[in-house]
Amino acid sequence: MRSDRFRPLLDRPGPFASIYFDDSYDTQDAATQLDLKWRSLREELERQGADESVTAEIGRAIMDLRPPIGRSGRAVVASAAGVVLNEHLHRPTAEPIVRVSELPYLMPIFEHGFDERDYVLVVVDHAGADITTHVNGTLNSETVDGAGYPVHHAAGAETSGPGDPQPRSEEAARKNMRAVADRVRELMDDKSIEVLFVVGEVHSRSDLLARLPERIRDRAVQLQVGARHGGLDYDEIERAIEAESARRRLRVIDDAAEHFTAEIGRQAGLAAEGLGPVCSALRQGAVDTMIVTEQIDDLTVVADENMTTIAPNADVLSEQGAAPGKTLRADEALPAFAISIGASLVRTDERIASADGVAAVLRYAPTLHETAR
Repeated sequence: MRSDRFRPLLDRPGPFASIYFDDSYDTQDAATQLDLKWRSLREELERQGADESVTAEIGRAIMDLRPPIGRSGRAVVASAAGVVLNEHLHRPTAEPIVRVSELPYLMPIFEHGFDERDYVLVVVDHAGADITTHVNGTLNSETVDGAGYPVHHAAGAETSGPGDPQPRSEEAARKNMRAVADRVRELMDDKSIEVLFVVGEVHSRSDLLARLPERIRDRAVQLQVGARHGGLDYDEIERAIEAESARRRLRVIDDAAEHFTAEIGRQAGLAAEGLGPVCSALRQGAVDTMIVTEQIDDLTVVADENMTTIAPNADVLSEQGAAPGKTLRADEALPAFAISIGASLVRTDERIASADGVAAVLRYAPTLHETAR
């Protein structure tokens, strides 16, 4: 998962309250269950010393977010300045999680969260299209109707000639589709959007894609969920987009695991594993993708007072010329440092059996002078 969307958290004042729970909306009493779950979460926040104002902000965030469709998890992270993350997850964590700590706890989002990539959704037919952009979490919609509308043949026309409606309707359809393709290309390019979702009957989808540049076609995903004026279910479209996000997430995990395994086998210095080598690579800004497993959950690292550098223990930190100031949970500190250098993060399973439950694919070969100590 890309880490850039979490970068603003690093500028927020701590402490942070991080909560994760099951907010599935698949029973008749789901609203009542949500209220009961929040009461339990609030009690745990209070027990861990969360500020009353922060707890109140979290409660409002939980109740105000639109209910999910079916089974879902929820992530809410708040700083002393208020709620900074409030989003649904592909699935809930195994048990509710509540943490009040100096850094935000983000690992469940890397494991179960949606990769919030910007996208364009086009619901198209030969008369035009309804286009929705999702950019930085904001949705904007517009309708494109080409100048060639309408496109349907007149009933009973059997011969071709100067007055025949079929060539005119076909030309109208082409004009409409060109207008849609021009607008889609403009949106994809102007906003540097990575994914295009296309909905519609098969000929409309095919004709639109044929009029788009190859660089955009390569980013297109066709969703077979209905036609533009055929009673579309937008909840079904949302579920299809979420399913595609889940498939992409699995591909990212597989790619990261394969890349790490290949690099560690080459021994060219472009992979690292274990707390010591990974901390060293983080300090040098060399980490491209950090890969963690559940083994890291109970480990700690050491940072200076201002959390500008990190090491597996106090001795190594002192060797870097920094005075040990804080002992931090590794599953909070390592992601924070990875985010600060723009590294991607992947939470994986048995695909990788790395030392200390942490590994990294590197941008370049750093000086990994300390070993895991």
